[in-house]
Amino acid sequence: MKRALVISLICVLGLAFSGLAATLSGSWDTDVTIDPQQTGFNDAIGIVSVLTVAYTVGDWTFTSVTDLDENGWTDQDFAVAGVLGAFSLSSALDFTPATASFGYWNTNASVAIAGVSFGVDFWLANNDVALILTGSGVAGDVTIDVEVTFGDLVFASNGLPTDSGNNVCDLNWSGVTIDIGFPFCCADIALEVEFNCTGFVSATFTTGGIAIPNLPWVTIDAELVYTLDNKTLELSPNFDFGAIVCFDLYFDVATTGNITLGDISIGGIGLSCDIGAVTFTGISIWDANISKTGTLLAKSGGIYWEAYQIATNDDACCGPFSFDLAFYFLQGGARLFDVALIDANMSLQVAAQFLFNMGLEVNVESGAFSEWTVGFLVTW
Repeated sequence: MKRALVISLICVLGLAFSGLAATLSGSWDTDVTIDPQQTGFNDAIGIVSVLTVAYTVGDWTFTSVTDLDENGWTDQDFAVAGVLGAFSLSSALDFTPATASFGYWNTNASVAIAGVSFGVDFWLANNDVALILTGSGVAGDVTIDVEVTFGDLVFASNGLPTDSGNNVCDLNWSGVTIDIGFPFCCADIALEVEFNCTGFVSATFTTGGIAIPNLPWVTIDAELVYTLDNKTLELSPNFDFGAIVCFDLYFDVATTGNITLGDISIGGIGLSCDIGAVTFTGISIWDANISKTGTLLAKSGGIYWEAYQIATNDDACCGPFSFDLAFYFLQGGARLFDVALIDANMSLQVAAQFLFNMGLEVNVESGAFSEWTVGFLVTW
């Protein structure tokens, strides 16, 4: 099975309901400090950069936050918040990119019934769990607050879990699987996320009915599986040879690899669509015989076999503005989810005679910034 990535974003997670409009938004907050008295790059250049991407549909918002500094990719967080019936829900995941390790998972749910507020706060970290049940209400002059805690997970002063020393899941809790269905661009996606006592196990995206132009009798199903240190993409064919007339015919199509249909070989897959003022592009090419020229994967001599990008497709209110953010993947990479390169660029036409541009390139594989460019163009 070949390693691959199909949808995401480290940058984008989506949940939507049919007929609801979706928006893709975000921010790139970067501060650069230069000390000319230092000689080494990491000593002379101090960089703090935070990339935030949010996918919003209906009452739900899914967010990815990527932290970068002069040493490279330092932290990765995912969060979701929304309303399901009378319940308000939120959930957060924390990962450490350098060691491809799981940090913690926290989920909250709250509901108000007949003037009484109930809450559930669940934590999974350090091979341990904690469950906190709360209730509060007011009856005349009487105020009641109740908090019941299960598990012995210890929390630091910042509210995040620390090692309790127990490292054994309590509450007879062994794991959980979450299934979600949502549309993304032109496809219906099913997502299954699995946790056990050690933390994050996998996230599996599946979709089906991918049509092949001029081959109406073949459709492709795709299954992507994320684990902490790799990902796999499995393509499976479906055949419809139509109704059999008069004679009984029995078909057998030999398939091998990922995926070969006799002499028909599928060595790449791509998707591009507009979500509001943002264009999302994803491409995977695992067949060395397929040229990457003219695609996102042409970067760095085509060493990357997969890339995902979000880019503006509209002008800013005060002048032409462009921005793009791309994640590149290297098969067998050493970091979280096999991410190997992060590339961000922006330009702003401040005035008719002045154009400002800036770009950041982080080589995640080597764990450091590989390029930072700041430029401007003045014409008169």
